[in-house]
Amino acid sequence: MQDVNVIRAVLAGVAGVSAALIAYSVAYVRGDMGGVMQYLRARGALRRLEASGAGGDAVASARQALRALGQQVGDPTAAAQWWPAEVLVGLLVAVLVWNIFSRQLRTGPRPDVQERMALRLAHRLGGRFTLTDLERISPLTAEQARAVTARLLAQGRLNRSGDTYELVTRRADAVQPR
Repeated sequence: MQDVNVIRAVLAGVAGVSAALIAYSVAYVRGDMGGVMQYLRARGALRRLEASGAGGDAVASARQALRALGQQVGDPTAAAQWWPAEVLVGLLVAVLVWNIFSRQLRTGPRPDVQERMALRLAHRLGGRFTLTDLERISPLTAEQARAVTARLLAQGRLNRSGDTYELVTRRADAVQPR
């Protein structure tokens, strides 16, 4: 369980830092995505100009225009002024991710997901499998595999003969056509 908490903390931290960096970049360009796209198009044009072998004056002029456009679009002082809000956004996202995974751990694995896993395995193996197959191929533990197969047997979705479970393709209580 300790490994899960470490992974959860790392994932929440990565999500929080990512959200804070996104908030920083939005503040840096003052939310002007059109300006960002204009800058990216101008940068692409400069690269194509350099690749075409244009003269040094034309490339230098294009670089200067790109630098001026970058100064126009980006505002580092605005991004620096908004750093508390950016950090707050990152913290909120980290807490949200932490809570989402905590809720999943509190409620435990969902039985319907485990049943679908077992049924998919049965289909992949031609309708027949053993508990060993289920434990080896799926992420279910031995205890979970026994519980899932017991539920599926009780529902009439599996038949058991010895150690082998077989998928029931037609329910026994279904009306047979005449």
